[in-house]
Amino acid sequence: MTSRGRRTFLVVSGLALLYAGFRIVPGLVREDLVFEEIDDPVGFRRLTAGKSSAGFDPFFGLADQTENNHADAESRVRRNICTTLYGDALGSGEDVPVASFSDYYCPYCRVQTKRLAAMEARPGSGIRIAWHELPLLGETSTLAAKAALAARNQGAYPAFHERLMKSPFQATPEYLQALADDIEIDHERLTADMNGERVLLDLENSAALARIFDFIGTPAMVIGRTVIQGEISERSIQDLVERERAEGWASVCRQT
Repeated sequence: MTSRGRRTFLVVSGLALLYAGFRIVPGLVREDLVFEEIDDPVGFRRLTAGKSSAGFDPFFGLADQTENNHADAESRVRRNICTTLYGDALGSGEDVPVASFSDYYCPYCRVQTKRLAAMEARPGSGIRIAWHELPLLGETSTLAAKAALAARNQGAYPAFHERLMKSPFQATPEYLQALADDIEIDHERLTADMNGERVLLDLENSAALARIFDFIGTPAMVIGRTVIQGEISERSIQDLVERERAEGWASVCRQT
């Protein structure tokens, strides 16, 4: 092989290996983050991201909802949007809050939820996650969301959330009873709480946030002041967290 031929072979081989590395280890790829400033809510910006499962009306599954109910919910949420969005994840301001919106039967949600949970669990992760139920894919999604929120009243939301995200089964009354028995919580109380005021209020608030931020499907997130529709890589999440921390994400909560 000539000297020129060897150089060509090495260049082509190198490019092939680099491409293969990107395909096998997506985290090696640093995605460009392109933001779009949005007028409402004030101070937030949008990042166009990856794949999501399209949904329906963000008030699907909530009984007796009218346009007036929608307007009332949005008005209530807007009065303190950061608290509704992040809740306890606001913390002291040292960690960057992440609000995750998901549906138990959205395949991309299952990937992103697992990714976020693993990131938060790492020592010194620098993030705190607020989980929002946004059941957009039908009655089964709504049933699962209500059950998870009702389980919170017995201190079992994390366990219910994790099991429902991993389960190959659809939520049915029978499955939810088996799950409650397995996690060792009171099934009768769970069933009663599923249509209780607190659960319905949480669903209304999350749906109102989805309307305010123009989410059209799941997964969706807000990291600091960045609004994201769709699944994104761990690398992009880390980049966003670092950028939000450096740019002072908390300023948005003083503007709203």
